[in-house]
Amino acid sequence: MQRQQQIEDWLAGLYPHRSLRLSPASADASFRRYFRADFEDGGSVVVMDAPPEKEDIGPWLHVQALFRTAGVHVPEVLAEDRARGYLVLSDLGATTYLSALDSQTAGELYGPAIDALVRIQAASRPGQLPPYDRALLKRELDLFPEWYLRRHLQMDLSAQETQALADTFERILSVNLAEPAVYVHRDYHSRNLMVASPNPGIIDFQDAVFGPVSYDLVSLFKDAYVDWPEEQALDWVIRYWEKARKAGIPVRADFAEFHRDYEWMGVQRHVKVLGIFSRLWHRDGKDGYLRDMPLVSKYLRAACARYRHLAPLLRLLDRIEDRPPQAGYTF
Repeated sequence: MQRQQQIEDWLAGLYPHRSLRLSPASADASFRRYFRADFEDGGSVVVMDAPPEKEDIGPWLHVQALFRTAGVHVPEVLAEDRARGYLVLSDLGATTYLSALDSQTAGELYGPAIDALVRIQAASRPGQLPPYDRALLKRELDLFPEWYLRRHLQMDLSAQETQALADTFERILSVNLAEPAVYVHRDYHSRNLMVASPNPGIIDFQDAVFGPVSYDLVSLFKDAYVDWPEEQALDWVIRYWEKARKAGIPVRADFAEFHRDYEWMGVQRHVKVLGIFSRLWHRDGKDGYLRDMPLVSKYLRAACARYRHLAPLLRLLDRIEDRPPQAGYTF
């Protein structure tokens, strides 16, 4: 309540002759909070509250500038108080892609989302964002055995299983790191894309990195919060690939090779997400993500079933889901 009062006092100083009403807008998986300030004489702004001892707003401001320069729709910074961790932002509205997507709207929403992703990637320059390197990718993979298997499922692995999982992780990393590198939003999905003018409004980009070109496409079309038939998702992936090639983005010239990269990048992301969702519950007391785990597991299982080198992961999924062993396992 103290910080909210500080925000209200700050806004009163910024807008001395305008009455406003402050209400919660959203909260994310970090310590950031967002408020919407509605003015009595019309219009609204969004206030980011990022406690400096827990959240640094510097990365958000840096990525905002990069993405704005790329020509995509991100919130404008109207006022800032870095010392206290407050930003006043233009309001992109309250309608997420997740709430607006259905079979009728998907084409008109995903088309601009693909175009925006291509613009972001086309603007990529080395040295502007932290590298999505082996160490970071591996740290993310390790969330799976630590938080999902051991903490959430209370599953103990044998020495043989532990080694097989480690070997599989190395295979995944080798494919991921062989991809060309571009700007990566890192959570480019339906909860972070807003229905706006122009579409999409893009938020929650502060963790952007410089890394594998297929990563954000995985976030978009293997979305943990919305499920599409694989044939439909594949069509959108092909549309992206065609536009990316025309824009000079260094995707592979052979679509089958690009799709392989996309699938293996999806494995890395979904292994990580299962770990993160588990940690959000067991460490942070946030249980809202537990209901999204089955879809993430579905994506992971489908990819693992298509590539024999991912068989160790498939066997773990079979154990988790109490399925009978299948032929072709490597351990």
